[in-house]
Amino acid sequence: MSAPARRVRLKPWLVAQVNSGRYAGLQWVDAERKLFCIPWRHATRHGPPQEDDNTIFKAWAKETGKYAEGVDEPDPAKWKANLRCALNKSREFLLRYDGTKDAPPQPYKVYEVCEASAAGADALAGDDYCCVGEEDVSQLQKMMSLSIEEPRRGADLLPPYPWPKEEGAYGSAGAQGPFGPLAPPPLLPAEAAGGPELPPAALAEPVGTLGPPAAGPLPHADHFIPNLLISPHMLPLTDLEIKFQYRGRQVCVLTISNPHGCRLFHSSLEPTQEQVELFGPLTLEQVRFPATDAIPNEKQRFYTHQLLDVLDRGLILELQGQDIYAIRLCQCKVFWTGPCASHRAGPNPIEREKKTKLFSLEGFLNGLILFQKGQTTTPPPFEIFFCFGEEWPDQKPKEKKLITVQVVPVAARLLLEMFSGELSWSADSIPLQISHPDLKDKMVEQFKELHQLWQNQQRLPPAQPPARLEPGSAAAAAAAWALPPGALPQ
Repeated sequence: MSAPARRVRLKPWLVAQVNSGRYAGLQWVDAERKLFCIPWRHATRHGPPQEDDNTIFKAWAKETGKYAEGVDEPDPAKWKANLRCALNKSREFLLRYDGTKDAPPQPYKVYEVCEASAAGADALAGDDYCCVGEEDVSQLQKMMSLSIEEPRRGADLLPPYPWPKEEGAYGSAGAQGPFGPLAPPPLLPAEAAGGPELPPAALAEPVGTLGPPAAGPLPHADHFIPNLLISPHMLPLTDLEIKFQYRGRQVCVLTISNPHGCRLFHSSLEPTQEQVELFGPLTLEQVRFPATDAIPNEKQRFYTHQLLDVLDRGLILELQGQDIYAIRLCQCKVFWTGPCASHRAGPNPIEREKKTKLFSLEGFLNGLILFQKGQTTTPPPFEIFFCFGEEWPDQKPKEKKLITVQVVPVAARLLLEMFSGELSWSADSIPLQISHPDLKDKMVEQFKELHQLWQNQQRLPPAQPPARLEPGSAAAAAAAWALPPGALPQ
């Protein structure tokens, strides 16, 4: 486990990192106006793995004690969420431009360093997820109206077959989405001498409600309701963590962040606009199944290839409104379990070319509210599990299945971790399950105490032999009547 979280001032630390030039793309775009740029690459892991090894997000996680190299499992999605929450909480940083909409190739954000009052001015690590009891529940209820859908001119992202082939089927340039305008941002130049050229909007009004309040005193940071609840648009609603496993062995983990969703497939054919009916919309993130080179068993590798060969059309995970749906296009049968799965016994297949609801944000929030109020004993489920080409659930453990995929809505995981206290690393929030000691346990404790006493004695210097006293001397008489310390009452 990583070291306890440290309280670190964000502003001086982050400004120093911008000045250092240590991280690619983290640079001043207008030093006079205190505007700087942060590359905000979506954690799709399509690039080389080493790209996540030297990021400002990882550096902040290490600085605040939330990640220890070689001890904790790397989690770039959580690193990014931690820094995003710290920036949004801080009164000394203002988001001027959000260039991450519509999944551009080089997403980035532009922040302004602001002057703020000393009281509660800057965010401290460890304060990001403080909870305020009943207020949290009321804020969760307000989040029921959240939506992760993008504006569309037509119907759903995946309307009845055949799908429309025009590019503009998913929104107009001037449309307003649930989180603001959706005009595509410019690309960030790789290492432009003068920094990226900002659109006029980046130098004008701040984005959304991320700026400081218009008037009134700033409350102390310890009394903040978590920013994830006050400003739900900060939640990574479009982030899905996907884990591929071949016979129980994890072969790939990635996080996609696409407002439309993704397609899981295995094929050498690239989808085109003319083949929408075969492979689905091009707006989907294209996620290819990992290669089988790492499978050591030849027989297992053979049967895995048999299944991958019929995954050309793939499985679509669609984000629509507050929900996540699956549409099976592939010839390979797919079985699943998850929050919206039926509770009937036996295998649960996904019918081919039929939209199946996998996850509902509204249902999850309802369950989380009941859990917070103590009306249920277990938190709401949010993980989705797919089994390809074999029946599931059945009597066979999922570790024995040839191809399985686990999908986690990152926003749901963050909310549950926030309320369970796992993000704060506070020991008093972890419900440890320990039995009451019986006679044998008490005997073991006594042996432990005796062993500790014996070890302490071994560390003491050898006792000096007492000086020899002559019989009948005054010293011998005094020693015979000497009392141990503390024998007399005070």
